[in-house]
Amino acid sequence: MSWYQWGPSRPREAKGGIKARNKRGAFAESWWGRRWIEVLESFDLGQRLSRGRTYARKGQVLDLKIDPGRVHAKVQGSRPRPYDVTIELKPLTGGQWEKVGKAVSQDTWSAARLIAGEMPETLEDTFKDAGVPLFLAKLRDLKTECSCPDWSNPCKHVAAVYYLLAESFDNDPFLLFRLRGKSRDEFVTLLGGGVDVKVPEAPPVPPQPLSSNTAAFWQGRPVPTDLYGAASLPDAPTVLAATLCPLPFWRGEADFLDLVSARVSKAAASGRKLVEG
Repeated sequence: MSWYQWGPSRPREAKGGIKARNKRGAFAESWWGRRWIEVLESFDLGQRLSRGRTYARKGQVLDLKIDPGRVHAKVQGSRPRPYDVTIELKPLTGGQWEKVGKAVSQDTWSAARLIAGEMPETLEDTFKDAGVPLFLAKLRDLKTECSCPDWSNPCKHVAAVYYLLAESFDNDPFLLFRLRGKSRDEFVTLLGGGVDVKVPEAPPVPPQPLSSNTAAFWQGRPVPTDLYGAASLPDAPTVLAATLCPLPFWRGEADFLDLVSARVSKAAASGRKLVEG
């Protein structure tokens, strides 16, 4: 029986997958992450990309690793065993990187931002002036493989990885450079000969002895005498967990704050039982 008679398959629920931060609308927050998606969508891939967005948001991608010129991922589909996905983008040659390094070095403002870990919006034009594309120029620049039986290119599993790559680039723009063949340190070294950017070092602070004044030592709120009781007050676990602030790398299925709050409540309950026993 053909695929059209059965209809589209539904993926199995994935535990611990990498859920996209984006729940609706456009993917990525940075200009380079959005540009990655814009280039892919410009190839008119239609429904193949939209199915990938759904997979990315549901957390079907279980693992994602970016190496020079290659991306490895595992994606949970409709079968028990996750599919293996490989995406290859031909790295730039040494000569191409030298041209890029020379072009960027001539723009000291952009070079300084890159060394500081920022991605200037003029960078794509700088690459273009050097005769090298920062992003892929045509779809055949990407070579993709997936162990699923779908003949489409990209299949929905590959497309899901495309979208999560955009969010990975959001977190670390130099992963895009890594995919093109250069790590951040290697690229900064490439700029070193042409850019004089000095960051003043703070003078060393001599070690100070601890104060014998306990009130001065504890600068935060006083530790309650009834620690277990304090942790069991209404909303206390949430307040304790919230002090950690949002974590940008958290991609679990459950909300981080809810998860930590539940663990704190459970620990507090166990502590009360020990004290009462």
